[in-house]
This record gives sequence, C-alpha cells and structure tokens, in this order.
Amino acid sequence: MSYGFLNVLTAAAAAAGGTTDTGTNDANAVPEEPSTPIDSVQKAVSFTEGLWNKLTDAATWIGLADTALRIVLIILLAQIAIRLTYKIIDRALLRQKEDAGDSKFRVKPRRFVTIGKLLKNMVVIVLNFMMMLLIISELGYNLAPLIAGAGVIGLAIGFGAQSLVKDVITGFFIVFEDQFAVGDVVQITTFKGTVEVIGLRTTRLRNWNGEVYVIPNGIITNVTNFSLADAKAVIDIPMSAERPLDEATHLVARSLEKVHDKNAKVLAPPNILGVQAMTTGEYTLRISVSCSPNAQAEVESMIRGEIKRAMERDDALKQALAEESERKAHTEEEAKAKPEEASKAEAAPAPVRQNPEGPGKPESEKTDAEKTPNTEDKPHSAQ
Repeated sequence: MSYGFLNVLTAAAAAAGGTTDTGTNDANAVPEEPSTPIDSVQKAVSFTEGLWNKLTDAATWIGLADTALRIVLIILLAQIAIRLTYKIIDRALLRQKEDAGDSKFRVKPRRFVTIGKLLKNMVVIVLNFMMMLLIISELGYNLAPLIAGAGVIGLAIGFGAQSLVKDVITGFFIVFEDQFAVGDVVQITTFKGTVEVIGLRTTRLRNWNGEVYVIPNGIITNVTNFSLADAKAVIDIPMSAERPLDEATHLVARSLEKVHDKNAKVLAPPNILGVQAMTTGEYTLRISVSCSPNAQAEVESMIRGEIKRAMERDDALKQALAEESERKAHTEEEAKAKPEEASKAEAAPAPVRQNPEGPGKPESEKTDAEKTPNTEDKPHSAQ
C-alpha cells in the first residue's frame, strides 16, 4: 500500500529540519535557542527546496499515480458490486413474485417493490461505507483509531436511543416479512385504518372518518391484516315468522342470482347457510359470500339492499294480488245480487186498495169484526 501523498509532506518537513512527531515531548531534551529572522528564511528556503525536489522526483509521482489508481479501482469495484447486487435482488424478487402468483394468497406487487428498494438502499449504504474506509486507508490514515472512535460513539448512541433503534429494526422487519404494506387495512392494538406510510421509525394509519394515527414501530406487536387474503362477508337477514321458510329462502336466492355479475368484488355466488336464530315473531337467515380483501362492508350493504328491494317487490305483488282478488269477489257478489233483486221484483204482490176512511189496514188484512160496521155507535135518527 502506498503512502505517496504523506511521503511528500514528510520529506519536505525533514528537508526543512523539522520533525513529524509532534505528539511526544522529551523531558531531557535541550531547549532550542530562539530563531532569528535569518534562520526562519533559511528554513523556508530549505522547505521549498525539499518540496521541489520531491515534486520533481519520479518516484513521488509514481507513488501518487499508484495511490490514485488504487482509489479509482476501489470505486469501480464498489459500483460493480452494487450493480451485481441489484441484479441478484431483482431476480430473487421476480422469482418470489412468480411463486406468489401460484399461491392462493394474492400478494400485491408493490410489496416486492418496497422490499427491493429497502434491500438496495442497504446494499448501497454498506458498500459505500466500505469504499470510504478503503479510500481513507489508501490515503495513509490509520483506521484503528477511527474505528475505535466510531465504536464508542455508536455505543453511546445505542444506550441513549434504545427506543429509536428498536423502532428502526422493527420497521425493517415489518417490510421484510411482508406483515403489511401501504394501502392495506390493518388493526394494530386498538387502532384500525388504512396504512398510509411505513417509515423506519413510525407507521401512519388513517381510519374511515379521517383520523390519523402515528404509531411507533417498536410497539407494534400484534397486527391484524384485513387485506392479505380473500375476505368473507356474513349477512344476517331477519324474516317475519308469518313468511314461510321455503318462500323466504327462494326469495333470497332469487334476489342474489346476479350479485356476482354486478360487482367484481364478489368472487363467488352467495351461499345461504340457513336459519341461524329464531324467536316467536321472526327468524334469521344467514348468508355467506367470498369477496375481495377489505370489501366486506361494501358487499354486505349491497346484498342487504338487493334482498330489501326483492322483499318490497314481493310484498307489493302480494298486496296487488290481494286487491285484485278482493275486487273480483266484490264483482261476483254484485253479479249475484242483481238476479236476486229482479226475481224479488217479479214476485212482489199487486198494489192494495186503500181504505177510503183514511189510512189503516188494507181490506184484505181486516178481520170480519173490523169489516162489519158498528151500528151501536150510530145515533138513532128516528128519535
């Protein structure tokens, strides 16, 4: 290993009569006499001559060229190593993506992109750090004190920022182990929402009403990911006890026939599981359907709406049929009543002769006593 640059300065200082060891003091050394202006000029001239001799020396330039060549070679090797590592990471992630495509779990492509970027950044940091150490070593500096100082500083930072280090390490494993990614709906302890940012220290969630949760990665221990695999929506539909079970089941099945075609998030036709609860006034039908991740609420709302509209149509049809049946019955009753009224009119008796003495019973209805005139009441005209 060459130390050409330091050799130039050392030789120039030696030529000027100086010393390169300024860190040691000899107690028995004889004090130097104060220098005069002439001595200062002579030292400057000697330093200049020594520096000029070194600069014009071919060995000096050969040493500098050798050092520069070594530095350039180190930089080139570091860049080649970075490029090769990039290709290895890309191929490994591509192979993992192809294997995930055959799995029943659909892994999002952006997760592979996130992992790839994280690994590439780590490779760049590590290789560039090693490159800088090698370059410093080529320039003639001793790395032992530098490494020891860095170790002491790192130890102090580690004791003073244990939580920070824990957050960073946990954040790395969250991404590397594919626990969740940006856009997933997760629940961390009591916080539930959509992942917006996964940082080295914190993770940010946003819930359905806009509230933002900033959670340190170090406290993330239990995570429920609702976006990792296909979800299952379960819907309970109450039915009146007056509606027959077979009729209700047929109504629900008919209303859900085209749900799979209407919404792409419904992955399979709904399945009617049967009666799940029953009281004196109603019973409950349970429906299960496979849907896309984090689409349970939307699918449940859509299925409830379809069943509600089907029940409204069925009730309206029943009411219309009942009204039609009632109208037909009323028409038939009116048709039957008209012949009866006609026959009654034909069988009615002739008009009776009224009593000339005034209103009273008809002659046909009077008794013999009533028909015989009462002579006792009439006055005797002869008298």
